[in-house]
Amino acid sequence: MPRHVPVALASAGLAFALAACGGASTTDSGGQAAPDALNAKADLSKQSLTISIWDGYSPKDLPQQVKAKLGFDTKVAIHDTNETVMAKLTAGGDSGIDVAFVSGQYAQALNAQGLLEPLHPELIPNLKNLYPEATQLAYDKGNKFSVPYTWGTTGLCYRSDLVKTPPTSWNDLLNPSADLKKKITMMTTERWLALPALKLLGASVNTTDQATLDKAKAALLKVKPDLLAYDDTTFGDRLKSGEAVMVEAWDGWCPTDQKNIKFVVPKEGSDLWTDTMVILKSSKNKEAAHAFINYVLEPSVHGWVPANILYKVPNKAAMDTVDPALLKDHPELALPPADLLKGEGLIDLGEASTAYTRLSTEVAAAQ
Repeated sequence: MPRHVPVALASAGLAFALAACGGASTTDSGGQAAPDALNAKADLSKQSLTISIWDGYSPKDLPQQVKAKLGFDTKVAIHDTNETVMAKLTAGGDSGIDVAFVSGQYAQALNAQGLLEPLHPELIPNLKNLYPEATQLAYDKGNKFSVPYTWGTTGLCYRSDLVKTPPTSWNDLLNPSADLKKKITMMTTERWLALPALKLLGASVNTTDQATLDKAKAALLKVKPDLLAYDDTTFGDRLKSGEAVMVEAWDGWCPTDQKNIKFVVPKEGSDLWTDTMVILKSSKNKEAAHAFINYVLEPSVHGWVPANILYKVPNKAAMDTVDPALLKDHPELALPPADLLKGEGLIDLGEASTAYTRLSTEVAAAQ
């Protein structure tokens, strides 16, 4: 996949997998692991790392960069979805992974089971490069167990030359005008399938109220006959070809570099998704793991992300390195953090996520 699909399917099995996992040997009363004693002067050349990340989500030569800068070897393991890496991390025992890139609510779930090392800020001085807003994320306020890597939101991506009126509301998607019917797509990833309907209802994207979810389901079933397709991966290509004229999309996947393709966050609001870096409690290389995260937060390193895969990073120093011409061509990259945080942060819902699984299953099965 050319770019990362943020926060794939919020699996109903996640809560049960976590509950079955033994977790770390020492935790506080809330489940979070107690911090280990780390050596700030450790010889990093005697350590090595295995990181797990989505394909194409970091520079290909990152291991070589780390070796040259920090003196230790880094092995990259690729996962395609959050579920893939979560299955490995929650299977019990040592997964062999030191640093994992997972989406925010998954980091929250891992931490609740004592599977993460609490961050040692003194070993990550480049935390100072983060926007202040990046310390106020709903799943981990204060960045106690995770460091945000990318962040963004969800909205409507559309062909300005093929729609009669530019969309401004989720209602434009869920109650499409006649000229849009069979020319629009929605995503099927559970939390994002429900998002447009929930926001149109004025509800939280983290709601577990069944009556509200039932109303959302009714709205999704109503629009289903008017959709061209459910599409989580190729909606950009459909827009480029003109097969689709408006799609539900993550901001980083809306191809706004193409003439006449625009992105808008509907007036009812949207979400705030975040992908993070976490250190596994089972890691035997925790000093190197902290050094790695600190290196990623270097402006020249973290700045690779917006410059190459068009995702915003919560690193002010890195965003300041972005070419102004790129920001002009991709205005969604220039969205200020304060505006981004108007979106509602996604959090782990535990076993309550089964309600979203049920909703998406029933919508998908409906004729």
